[in-house]
Amino acid sequence: MTTAIHTEETFEQAIVEELIENGGYIAGDPNLFDREIALDKTTFIQFLQQSQPEKWEKLHTIHGANTKENVIKRFVKEVSLRGALDVIRKGFTDYGVKFQTAFFKPESSLNPDSQKLYDANILTVTRQVKYSLKNENSLDLVLGLNGLPIATIELKNQMTGQTVENAKQQYNFDRDPKELIFQFNKRALVHFTVDTDEAWMTTRLIGSQTFYLPFNKGDNNGKGNPVNKYGYRTDYLWKDTWAKDSWLDIVGRFIHLEKEAVEQNGKKSIKEKVIFPRFHQYRVVKKLSNHAKEHGPGKNYLIQHSAGSGKSNSIAWLSYRLSSLHNRFDERVFDSVIVITDRRVLDSQLQDTIYQFEHKEGVVKKIDKKSDQLADAIYHGFNIIITTLQKFPFVIDKIAELEKYKGERKSRNYAVIIDEAHSSQGGEASRKMKEVLSAKTLEEAMLEDMDSKTDDSPEDEIRRTMMSRGKQKNISFFAFTATPKAKTLEVFGETGENGKPEPFDLYSMRQAIEEGFILDVLKGYTTYKTFFKLNKAIEDDPKIDTRKGKVAIARFMSLHPHNLSQKTEVMIEHFRQVVSKKINGQAKAMVVTSSRLHAVRYKVEFDRYLKEKGYINIKTLVAFSGTVDDEGIEYKEIEMNQFGEKELPRKFNTSEFQILLVADKYQTGFDQPLLHTMYVDKKLSGVKAVQTLSRLNRKCRGKEDTFVLDFANEADDIKTSFQPYYEVTTLEEKTEPNLLYDQKSRIEAAQVIWSSEVENFSKKYFDPKFGILHMTSKVLYTLKMILP
Repeated sequence: MTTAIHTEETFEQAIVEELIENGGYIAGDPNLFDREIALDKTTFIQFLQQSQPEKWEKLHTIHGANTKENVIKRFVKEVSLRGALDVIRKGFTDYGVKFQTAFFKPESSLNPDSQKLYDANILTVTRQVKYSLKNENSLDLVLGLNGLPIATIELKNQMTGQTVENAKQQYNFDRDPKELIFQFNKRALVHFTVDTDEAWMTTRLIGSQTFYLPFNKGDNNGKGNPVNKYGYRTDYLWKDTWAKDSWLDIVGRFIHLEKEAVEQNGKKSIKEKVIFPRFHQYRVVKKLSNHAKEHGPGKNYLIQHSAGSGKSNSIAWLSYRLSSLHNRFDERVFDSVIVITDRRVLDSQLQDTIYQFEHKEGVVKKIDKKSDQLADAIYHGFNIIITTLQKFPFVIDKIAELEKYKGERKSRNYAVIIDEAHSSQGGEASRKMKEVLSAKTLEEAMLEDMDSKTDDSPEDEIRRTMMSRGKQKNISFFAFTATPKAKTLEVFGETGENGKPEPFDLYSMRQAIEEGFILDVLKGYTTYKTFFKLNKAIEDDPKIDTRKGKVAIARFMSLHPHNLSQKTEVMIEHFRQVVSKKINGQAKAMVVTSSRLHAVRYKVEFDRYLKEKGYINIKTLVAFSGTVDDEGIEYKEIEMNQFGEKELPRKFNTSEFQILLVADKYQTGFDQPLLHTMYVDKKLSGVKAVQTLSRLNRKCRGKEDTFVLDFANEADDIKTSFQPYYEVTTLEEKTEPNLLYDQKSRIEAAQVIWSSEVENFSKKYFDPKFGILHMTSKVLYTLKMILP
C-alpha cells in the first residue's frame, strides 16, 4: 500500500515540479480554496490589485472597507449569469469600473504595457484540493488562473494497477457534478484524466453519461502516445499544453462555447457545449502559425486530417490565428485570410467563434454569389473572407490583379485556406454533365454519363488553377483534405526525408477509427459473392428465429442477381429484415448506382416492389442531375421526389424516408450519421471508393457498426483503394511528363500500334456523330491491355 501511494505521489510531484520550475506556475495553497464559492479569493484579489491598481483604488473609494467582499460577490454573480469562459475573456464590471479577469499574450510587442499585463497573470497548480462542503473528497490537481479554477485533474499510475479508466470512473461516480467546481461553465472549463501513458478530457461532467475525448498525440498513426525514452508518455501535457504560454493561448484563443438551437416535443431551447481543442487540432494550428510566422507568405501546406478530425473547428481556429499573426519584426504576416469552402455552417461558426475572441462584429465577411462583392472585400482587405470553391479562380486572379496594379501601395499578403469539404451535389459546378441523358440501355447510360463528365473534383480544379497561375510569393495556401490525390501532394505537399512529397500535418483515418470518432467501414464490407456463401450461416443465426424470416432470406440469398429487379429484391429484403432494426430502428441506407438512368429505373423498381409487398414503412428518395429521358418519358429529381433539390438532405433526415438512391450525388460531402448500410452497384476505385464508402463512417448514439453490400467490385480492389489513406498518403513517384513520351517510343518500337492507326482512331473518337458510345467493349478492353 505504501509503495502504491508513493508511486502515485511521485507522478503527481513530477508534474507539479515541472509546472513550477519551467511552466510559469506557482504552488497553490489548498487551504486558501473557498469551498462555498469555489474560488481562491486571496489570489483573485491579489491579481486585481497588482494588475489594475488604479481601478482598484477607484472602486475602493466607493466600497471602502467592504471592497474585497463586494468585488468577489460581483464577480461570482457575473460568472453565474454569463458563464466562466465569457467572464475570463471579457472581464466584469462593478459600479462602472471594468476589471479584466485575465490578460492574454499580445500578437505583437508594439505595446510593452500589454506584455506587462500578460506577465501579471497568476497561474497556480494546487495539490489535493478539497472542494465540497458535504465531504472531504479532494482532487489530485487543480490548475488556477488568477484564483479561478479552470481545470481539474485526476491522476493514475499504471504501476499502482490503475489507469485513466479508473480516473474516469472516479469522475463519473465519486464526483458530484452539482458541486460548484464541476458545474458546466461555472468554474472549471475542462476535466482531465491522466495516467503515465494516456490523457483524456471532458468539458461537462454528467455522472455515468459523461463523454470523454482523447487528448493524445497518436502512436504510429494510431491511438495512444509514443514511447518517451526521456520520461512519461504523457509529459507533453505539463511540459507543453499546460505551460503558461500554451495554456493561456488555449484559454484565450481556442476554447469555444458552442450554442445550438434544438427542438424537442415542440419546445425550443439552446443547447450549450464547451469545445476544447483535441491534441491534433491545437498542434496543427500552432505548427502552421509558427511556420508562417517564421517563413512568411508564399508557402503551400497540406493538412491531411481524416473525417472525424473536427476540420471545421481547426479551420476556424487557424483563420483567426492567421488573421492576427505578426512576424518577429511586428509586421502582419497576412493582410487577409480567405477561406474557400462549401460548408454552409462554417461561416456562422467562424463568425460566432471569432466574436467570442474579438468581442466585435464584422471580422468575417461571407460572399457566396456576387463576384463584384468578393472583389471589393479583397480590395478593402477584410480580415477574414469566406467564399465558395467555385470562386477560387476568381480569388487568385483578383489577388494577382491587385498586385500587378498596386502602384505606390504596399504589397498585400494573403492566406488562402482551402477546405476539401466536397460538395454533396456531385460537383455540378465542376463536372460538365449533359443536361438531358437520352441513352436507351443501362450500358449506354453508364458510358454516356462517363463520357459527358470529367472525373474532376474541386480539388483538381484548385490544383489546376494554382499550376496555371504559377507560384505567387504573396499567397500562402493551407489545404485541408482527408484524401489527397497524388497530384495534390505534388502541389501542396512538402518533401520528406525520403525525398517524396508528404503532408505537413497528419491525423490519420486509423487514428480517427481507433479513437472512436469514425467507424471502420471496411469491417462491414462484403461483396455479394461472399455474402451468398454465408447463406447457411445466416439461416442458422439464432437472431432470425421465425420460419418466415428464414424463407425470405433463403429466397433473396439464392437469387444470384444479375438484373435490376432481382437486385432490388435483395436490397429491400435485406434492409427490411436486418438494417431497419439498427440504430434503434432509425437506420438508413444508400444505393450507389452506375448512372442517372440506373438511378431512375431503381427508383421506379424500388417503389413498385415496396407497393407490391405492402411495405409502407419504407420510402425512397432519388438524387441525380438534369433530366433523364427513358423511352420517351422524361424524369427529373424534383418531380420524382415531389419537393425541391435543396430540401433533400433535410427530408432524408426525417423518419419519413429510409433509402436514398444516388447517381454521382451525395457520394461525397454528405454528412448523415444515420446512414448505416450502402448497396453498391457501381464500379469504384481509388479516392472515389474511399469517399463514397466513407459516407457511412459518421457516428451517432446507437450506431455500433456499418454494412456495405457490393455487387460491382472486388474486395481486394476496395481494400487497395483505402490503404493509402488509412495511415499517411505519400507520393511513390513524382509525375515525370517525359515518361509519357518514353512509353510512346517503346510502343512505336514494338510496333504495337502504328501512327496511322492512332490518327484514324482519333478522328473517330472526336467525331460527335460517332463518339465513344459506339465503341464496343472489346475495343475498350484491347486498349486497356496494350496501354497500361
